[in-house]
Amino acid sequence: MAVVTMKNLLESGVHFGHQVKRWDPRMKKYIFAERNGIHIIDLQKTIQSIKDAYEAVRRTVAAGKTVLFIGTKKQAQQAVQKEAERCGMYYINNRWLGGMLTNFVTIKKSLLRLKKLEKMEVDGTFENLTKKEIASRGKERIKLQKNLGGIKEMKELPGILFIIDTRKETIAVAEAQRQGIPIVAVVDTNCNPEGIDYPIPGNDDAIRAITLFTQIIANAVIEADNEVGLKIIETLGDEDEDMEGLMNDASIREEDREIDIEKYTTEEAYRAAKADEEVSEDDDEDTQIRVDVDKVYNDE
Repeated sequence: MAVVTMKNLLESGVHFGHQVKRWDPRMKKYIFAERNGIHIIDLQKTIQSIKDAYEAVRRTVAAGKTVLFIGTKKQAQQAVQKEAERCGMYYINNRWLGGMLTNFVTIKKSLLRLKKLEKMEVDGTFENLTKKEIASRGKERIKLQKNLGGIKEMKELPGILFIIDTRKETIAVAEAQRQGIPIVAVVDTNCNPEGIDYPIPGNDDAIRAITLFTQIIANAVIEADNEVGLKIIETLGDEDEDMEGLMNDASIREEDREIDIEKYTTEEAYRAAKADEEVSEDDDEDTQIRVDVDKVYNDE
C-alpha cells in the first residue's frame, strides 16, 4: 500500500508555495514552476521525500525510540495534538520553550512540578489552602499544562523530531542539531532545507496539507508499533512450543519406560513377587469380617 498518492497531495494543496518574492533560493531544486506570482512545488520530489521520512520514522520507533511532533502555529496546533495522541507520541503545540532539548534536566523539574500540582488538586491538599494560594497554584498548573502537557510523560530525549514550518521553529531546529537528533520537517518555498535530515517540500500553511503530513508520520509510528507487537507475539509462540516439548518429555510415566530384561535378575523378580504376596495377604486380612467376641451372645 502506498504511503501517499499524488491525488492526496493535490487535493490537500501541498503543491502551493509562497509568493515568488518571498522564496528562499536554497529551495530551488524542489520548485517545479511559477504560476501567477506563486511558486509550484514539484510533487514528484515531495512523494520521494515523504517515503524517506516515513521509513526513517518507522526505523526509529522500531528501535524503541520516540517521536516528538512540533507545530506551534495556529493552523498546526489541532492536527499535531490529535495525530500525536493517536499514535501515542509526544507533542509541542503551544510554544517552544528554550532549552527543551539542550536543558532537558530543568524541563524535567517543571514536569515533576506539573504532576505534583495535579496530584494536590486530586488528593484534597487544596482544601487546606487559602483561596489566594489555590488560585495561584491553579494558574501555575494551567500554564505548565499548556506548554508542557504534550510531553508530560517524556522521560528522555526523543529519537527523532517532526516539525511543521522550520522558519517558526528555528530554536527547536537549532537545539535538535546541537543534540544530534534527526529532523523530519515540512519545508515551504520560503524555508531553508539545509541542516534538515529529511526535508519534505510542501505547503506548511494550509490546514489540510498539515493534517495530511502529520497523519503520514503518525501512520509510520503505528506501523512500527505493530511490527514490534508481532515480533513479541512470535517470540512468545516459540517459547510456548519449547515449553510444550518439555512438558511432553516430563509427562512420560515411569511404567511407560522400557525395561532392560537382562538387568532384571531372578533375585529381583523373586523379591518383587514376595512383596506382592505380602500385600495380597494384608488385603485378605483387611477384607475378613472382624468379630468382637464380647458381643457374641448365645440364644440360651
